Amino acid sequence: MHRKNGLQGTGWKWVWSVMAISLTLLPIQVNAQEFPTKAIKIIVPFPPGGHTDVLGRLIGQKMSESLKQPVIIENRPGANGIIGSEVAARATPDGHTLLMVAPGHASNLSLNAKLPYDTLTDFQPISLLVTQPSILVVHPALGVKNVRQLIALAQAKPGTLSYASGGIGSGQHLAAEMFKYMTKTDVLHVSYKGVAPAEADVLAGQVNMMFAPAISSLPHIRSGRFVALGVTSENRSSAVPDLPTIAEAGVPGYAAVTWLGLLGPKGIPVPIVEKLHTEVARILKLPDVQERLAQLGAEAQATSPAQFDAFIREEAKRWGDVIKANGIRAE
Repeated sequence: MHRKNGLQGTGWKWVWSVMAISLTLLPIQVNAQEFPTKAIKIIVPFPPGGHTDVLGRLIGQKMSESLKQPVIIENRPGANGIIGSEVAARATPDGHTLLMVAPGHASNLSLNAKLPYDTLTDFQPISLLVTQPSILVVHPALGVKNVRQLIALAQAKPGTLSYASGGIGSGQHLAAEMFKYMTKTDVLHVSYKGVAPAEADVLAGQVNMMFAPAISSLPHIRSGRFVALGVTSENRSSAVPDLPTIAEAGVPGYAAVTWLGLLGPKGIPVPIVEKLHTEVARILKLPDVQERLAQLGAEAQATSPAQFDAFIREEAKRWGDVIKANGIRAE
């Protein structure tokens, strides 16, 4: 009798274990089927008005329409995206908090001795979104019309010209440092907490020049408030086909393309990651989104989560090499 009860006890323990596991998995299964169950928040770790913000709002609007839940853009600027990224890394991993990232997300790994998160392991990649060239722009008052004239002026007056960027380690900063290195020029770096305030000071003539993202700078180029000298991509941009590449314009071999992507905190259930990825890929194929991206000089680049993870790791190494070679450190 005692033996029988022991077997029964062991059997019941097994049953309860199975039930416990099932109950643990049940919320994940339900959430995956019903997701989203509330508003989705997309953290943009830069001020409103910049290229990351513009694309985040475009994606968010389309996502809200199809998923039938509000998509809120929350701007958390500062420290080249680190402040907003830390908030995202610590969020509940249920798919309702996402993060827009730019090249600074990868370069911060080499710029900072210590980060409040692990760039490569504390986030769940969703998809690369777009790639785009930056455009070398100057204020009209500078009086230069092409890249060679700018180089000649910078070489004649070392340390007197200035360029703006969205922060140390941002795509604009690294593109400019590469330009300085390849042209042997000395141009003062003026760092901001995002692209929008950086562009604002170039527009106001407080700073002479900038390697500005195409998405946010094209309207100012078309209005004549910026003078565009060249695009940073290897090939000309369809948005400004008459504008030469910087390589064509006088710096052979120069190329620096920026990108934007979507992450979430580590631990989002795989079915929700897949649903978010499928939704983003669908949005990027919409004709009106494609048309808008073309107008902004950006090219849709939907990738799988695994491909985006590999891409971030490659970018971290590539820009890490540039940062180390030029002795760049975060302030």
